[in-house]
Amino acid sequence: MLYSAYEFQRSLLAGASALANAGAEFLNNPANPVSYFGGGPILASALDVFAHAAAPRGKPHFNLSTTEIDGKSVPITEVIEARKPFGQLRHFVREGISQGDPKLLIVAPMSGHFATLLRGTVQRMLPRHNVWITDWRDARNVPMSEGRFDLDDYIDYLIEWLDHIGPGAHMLAVCQPSVPSYAAAALMAADNHPARPRTLTMMGGPIDTREAPTAVNTLATERPLNWFEQNVVATVPFNYPGNGRRVYPGFMQLAGFMTMNLGDHLMSHWEMFKHLVDGDEESADATKGFYEEYRSVCDMTAEFYLQTVSEVFQKHSLPKREFMHRGRLVDPDALTDVALLAVEGERDDISGLGQTRAALKIARKLPESHKKHYIVEGAGHYGIFNGSKWRTKVAPIVEDWIRAHND
Repeated sequence: MLYSAYEFQRSLLAGASALANAGAEFLNNPANPVSYFGGGPILASALDVFAHAAAPRGKPHFNLSTTEIDGKSVPITEVIEARKPFGQLRHFVREGISQGDPKLLIVAPMSGHFATLLRGTVQRMLPRHNVWITDWRDARNVPMSEGRFDLDDYIDYLIEWLDHIGPGAHMLAVCQPSVPSYAAAALMAADNHPARPRTLTMMGGPIDTREAPTAVNTLATERPLNWFEQNVVATVPFNYPGNGRRVYPGFMQLAGFMTMNLGDHLMSHWEMFKHLVDGDEESADATKGFYEEYRSVCDMTAEFYLQTVSEVFQKHSLPKREFMHRGRLVDPDALTDVALLAVEGERDDISGLGQTRAALKIARKLPESHKKHYIVEGAGHYGIFNGSKWRTKVAPIVEDWIRAHND
């Protein structure tokens, strides 16, 4: 019922968005006298904002066709190098550039948004790195015949893809994947796997959510697991390839994030409206661009979502040294040569200060020279991997860390 109700509402809003967009175009038409006086510009701007907010969205594209290296524009070709039912390994091949730069696997979160949320992360790392990214699939589009996908499968995917990339790679995990990435690195280190990552950078990751708990952490702990299964898990309707699959819908995740900072989102749309009224299309388009990505959401399998809530947010299995992968204990002490960098935002309201740093504390046998903690002053959650603070403050730290441990 939940998913069906959402689909009904979405179809209504899609029609309303199309009508509002047509109205805005009509009122903005230079041949229309109303566009020059009276309430025409104000009404057109209001319709434009509503049309953008209500429009349906699909999976965005990375659209990274070039990068700049040594002052020259270098073409980028996106290559899918490995495909699995719930994700694919995407490689950004820099044409004509030597493959001698450090190999970097960026692990995108499976938390309601597509991997394109990290477009800015990829773009910043491309000039000096050979970059791959985990491109997760929308669970509602995966047929039931493809089976289940849980946290154990997520870890298996990472190990398999690191093995595909080969020895000497580095791994960068943004938010949610910090835990499975840490587990994958520890398991590979315990096995002396030749393709274990040389470095693991974790950015705003919930390694130990007992440290400075946020509203997100509190929500996950104040209710039993069966509450989440009964109230936020839904069944994919018949009009999708994954019909019948139990999922945590992306629209539920988006609603939660929007509600957390509702005032900020309302102010952003109010500013967008004022920019449109003033004719400042560039500023309005910048806000639109952010929300195009932010509102593009995908579903995750119920088993992955529930296992993550249980192991990461309720049991705190990893910092307690109780995290299991297919019946095998994940031992942080196995990390003896994988250099760890923990990056945290000073104003992060999703992963509080100290949650990511905990990854360094539990790696007891890792030399201090292989541990680093960096706090990004004034940055919220998204600011540590996108935007000016990421480009000018965080990325140089990550680059230096990778190169310091590249041999």
